[in-house]
Amino acid sequence: MADPARARKMADRIKVIVAKRLERGIRDPRLGFVTITDVQVTGDLQHASIFYTVYGSDEERADSAAALKAATGMMRSEVGRNITARLTPSLEFIADAIPENARVIDDLLREARERDDEVGALARTAQYAGDEDPYVKPRTFDEDDEAEDDEESPKQ
Repeated sequence: MADPARARKMADRIKVIVAKRLERGIRDPRLGFVTITDVQVTGDLQHASIFYTVYGSDEERADSAAALKAATGMMRSEVGRNITARLTPSLEFIADAIPENARVIDDLLREARERDDEVGALARTAQYAGDEDPYVKPRTFDEDDEAEDDEESPKQ
């Protein structure tokens, strides 16, 4: 089991290596505008999961996924030449769902904001169903009532 700090450093290094290699270009016309978002390396440094996003339509995403899968061996060779580890980790490209998740969260927040506005509008025009203050209050005695009570009480 490797040190978690070393695994993180290796993940960062793999991210840079793969991103630079994609920037220089791969001779595959299917590859679209790919961005490497994150890399996670297992604790034993034997496997790296590379998360990426593709700008474009669903067809372009599928084509880019196929191009990255085809280029996995070449990318692993590039990583092996540029890291200082005894063994080169296997690579796996995984489409990152961050943009879709962000879009869903934005839609949910917009819907919640609209519902809050509707509730606020209803609250401004709402009226009480009963008394404004439905709580029982303690009885208050008038001064006249206290004076009558004093007259009725027997004196010793």
